[in-house]
Amino acid sequence: MEKIYLTIILAPLMGALIAGLFGRQIGRSGAHWVTIIGVAISFGLSLYSFYQHVWGGLPTFNGAVYTWAATDSFHFDVGFLIDHLTVLMMVVVTGVSLMVHIYTIGYMADDPGYQRFFSYISLFTFSMLMLVMANNLMQLFFGWEAVGLVSYLLIGFWFKRETAIFANLKAFLVNRVGDFGFLLGIAAILMYANTVDYATFFERLPALAGTTIQVWPGVDWSLPTVIAILLFIGAMGKSAQVPLHVWLPDSMEGPTPISALIHAATMVTAGIFMVARFSPLYELSDAALSFIMVIGAVTALFMGLLGLVQNDIKRVVAYSTLSQLGYMTVALGASAYSAAIFHLMTHAFFKALLFLAAGSVIIAMHHEQDIRKMGGLWKYMPVTFVTFLIGSLALIGFPGTAGFYSKDSIIMAVEASNLPGATFAYWAVLLGVFVTAFYTFRMFFLVFFGKERMDEHTRSHLHESPKVVTWPLIALAVPSLIVGYFAIEPLLFGGFFGESIKVMPEHGAMASLQAHFHGAAAMLLHGLTSPVVWLSLAGVALAALMYLWQPDTLPALTARVLAWPKRILDGAYGFDDFNNVVFGAGSRVLGRGLWRVGDVRVIDGWLVNGTAALVAALSGQWRKLQTGYLYHYAFVMILGLIGLMTWIVFVR
Repeated sequence: MEKIYLTIILAPLMGALIAGLFGRQIGRSGAHWVTIIGVAISFGLSLYSFYQHVWGGLPTFNGAVYTWAATDSFHFDVGFLIDHLTVLMMVVVTGVSLMVHIYTIGYMADDPGYQRFFSYISLFTFSMLMLVMANNLMQLFFGWEAVGLVSYLLIGFWFKRETAIFANLKAFLVNRVGDFGFLLGIAAILMYANTVDYATFFERLPALAGTTIQVWPGVDWSLPTVIAILLFIGAMGKSAQVPLHVWLPDSMEGPTPISALIHAATMVTAGIFMVARFSPLYELSDAALSFIMVIGAVTALFMGLLGLVQNDIKRVVAYSTLSQLGYMTVALGASAYSAAIFHLMTHAFFKALLFLAAGSVIIAMHHEQDIRKMGGLWKYMPVTFVTFLIGSLALIGFPGTAGFYSKDSIIMAVEASNLPGATFAYWAVLLGVFVTAFYTFRMFFLVFFGKERMDEHTRSHLHESPKVVTWPLIALAVPSLIVGYFAIEPLLFGGFFGESIKVMPEHGAMASLQAHFHGAAAMLLHGLTSPVVWLSLAGVALAALMYLWQPDTLPALTARVLAWPKRILDGAYGFDDFNNVVFGAGSRVLGRGLWRVGDVRVIDGWLVNGTAALVAALSGQWRKLQTGYLYHYAFVMILGLIGLMTWIVFVR
């Protein structure tokens, strides 16, 4: 199996290298075929690995491929940890990536950077696989940084746009903040556990449980709490949690396929996966779990509210990603790690579907993205319409869809949690259901119903997207509908994750859910009477009232009545303004000060120019001694001889 695991990793990498280095030689079709075949091989072998580990009885594989570096104390290895958590992530990552690769053929057909784009997205898949298949922190950090690097390249793919350059730089810098905390957490593990290997660290965790350190003099902190929070700061950057969320909406500057890949299956899910992988560590710290839960709840609710005022179709979907990542994070804080991974999986399918369907709309609208300039598209684009509807229903957790089972499981787990902050988190995620339903169907109704608000030229050329675009939509719509029904029982209550995820008995949220679970069908029937479903339907009904039945009066009236809250939402709570003033303007002022004092005065003035001036001054004086007269030189020699004799007689 080791060769199969290596092939899963290397197949997308080989496709990326061939398309990137030899794109001109193999042409556009060669670039997409070599990368699609590479990802397809990886997906097929991931399915085979899933089958072998889940149904074939294959035990967990934990082994090193080769040693990258070694000292007397520890090894830095490249290796794989393949268990049930890993194989599930492998299937999700490669499956969604394959759909995105196929879709890209149609979406990027006229782009001059065609080969380069395929190289990047295949490299993105390789990077995420390195992250999820790692068995040690060094390799995890490599994959962690690699997805950040490739996201930088892809967000700024259209590098001639100034907005794209600002967006990818913003993503890169914000993630550096999170990665600094992440790196400190890894350093703490290496310092106290003397290892970067997962299994060894987990074995040594009980001995470290009672260890305290002083972050500030005189204040004792639990070592597991410090490490857990530091690692989670890294997750806050990658998985876009408040306040390190500001990069994700701007990532829409990249082409739509990469938006789907970033938001659905790769970069933003890395933080969720990492916390679930380190569940033995997080279970030792209630403080860290509460911190995670509150951060996730704030993100889920307040980022969802920002979706209410967005008019760019991709940004609406982007803010829904922020909100749904908040739901996953809340589940992690409630020790419902399996529910978080379950929602990660379902979200990957329906969020990729929504982004790709939005891209199909953008193609038809000649790259117009403002939903206020659309309308009535359902009759022109029936496949996109139906698949977009399925994705929207899954996003709001409509009964029977994949999102219903995963999102409801999270809400019920938070309700059952007894950790500090659980009550706030429960009401936040519950209210978030209504908000999600409203902004999702506001977007849906404005795009597909009502009067046609596009210009006549665009309207006359409206048609369904080509099959290379619609086939991936149909393929993603199927799991978005049914995967929750079939997966909820084994993933949450069937012991699917086994030893991959550990939960302490006192953290009994999932145990409480299991006691009341009587099958997927029973959960569906019970859900019809739950406040979650009714809040969701209320959000849809309000969106229909405002944008279908009274589109000319209610939206304008609401904007006037809620003008002050709308200004706050339009400003995204001022996070960008704060960053621009404190970090942007502040860093420029600091930079100018350092330049004037350090560069101009100290380096140029004192060191470089000052040294030159000193040498010039000294040489000017010494030059006067070179007169050219012999008797001057003889006089100096006599003085030197007298000095030497004096030193010999009186000093020695």
